[in-house]
Amino acid sequence: MARSQQHSKKKKPWKWAILGAVVAVVAVVGFFIYQGVGVYNGLEGISKPKEESRFGQFEEVEAEKPPEWEGTERVNILIMGGDNRGLKKSETARSDSMMVLSVDPVTKKAHVFSVLRDTYVEIEGHGEGRINTALALGGPNLAMKTIGNLLGLDVQYYLYTDFEGFKSLIDAIGGIQNFEVEKNMNYVDNADGNRYDIHLKKGIQDLDGTTALQYVRFRHDAMSDFTRTERQRKLLNAVADKMKNGWNLLKMKKIVDSIQPYMESNIEVSDMMKLAQLGVKTHIAGQAQVPPMELIGDKKAGGASVLAVSDESELLQFVQDELTKDVTTPDPAVAGGTNSGDGTNSTVNGTSSTSGNTANGSK
Repeated sequence: MARSQQHSKKKKPWKWAILGAVVAVVAVVGFFIYQGVGVYNGLEGISKPKEESRFGQFEEVEAEKPPEWEGTERVNILIMGGDNRGLKKSETARSDSMMVLSVDPVTKKAHVFSVLRDTYVEIEGHGEGRINTALALGGPNLAMKTIGNLLGLDVQYYLYTDFEGFKSLIDAIGGIQNFEVEKNMNYVDNADGNRYDIHLKKGIQDLDGTTALQYVRFRHDAMSDFTRTERQRKLLNAVADKMKNGWNLLKMKKIVDSIQPYMESNIEVSDMMKLAQLGVKTHIAGQAQVPPMELIGDKKAGGASVLAVSDESELLQFVQDELTKDVTTPDPAVAGGTNSGDGTNSTVNGTSSTSGNTANGSK
């Protein structure tokens, strides 16, 4: 009897070890289920029904509906930022920041195009106007159609955020570390009790949501929106790198929950999941300003100067040429030369000295 009890006691540590392992596995699985359900619900909240949408006043026009993404062809996402301060419920802000993220799911290469907000274009059904007014005139579908026409790309999706959504995203991913602010930036903004004043010092520093917003908003220098769009692309690179961090993948529920109230998109959850899987495997191969400096012409509209496209066919070719470039590969024209691939070496006009692996540049 004593031997039997002694034998049983010897087994107990193993039993507890096995039980502990089972509990640990269940806890881990439960965590990921919790994260998955939370992320799913949060993402579902970004795609808002018409009655909850800030764009609900716009009627859907068949000719403006974006094409469906099948999953194998190039996908283009219009990222828009707007200032919603002082707007009534039925009013929509202009899209003062516009970037198109173009991803080839075959090559896993992404390209970013910043669109200058004062570019003067044809806005379907509204005549000519500044491209950033398309959102206010007809909602996201018209904005996607107008910017897609400018670039010669089919834009399937949009993502819109205001100031607070941008700040929440940066804070949720833990900020951006060791980021170079290339100059002192100061601007007093009295539009909302100085809540969005800009005061940044030159140098390497960590950015939280507030200071990152200051960085991407600043345009009060000689090159105005030209250098601002370059800064926006630079920060987008840093955000993309940070989002691929394993710890941020684990915090995805928290990230989605923090941005959901401020963001809006037409991306359904199923497509968001596919895009997220694609994004982890994708690298930013190039970035450019549209239109580039060499294709900007002077034009007057209502007595004000606007940015005209000097040659539309050359602009379409410019976009296709950019899609073939990859700044992360060595330039064969420079013996022994390599590029860092962090995107910070792009010039104001978006050109680069790197060569290209041929990407799928079609619509």
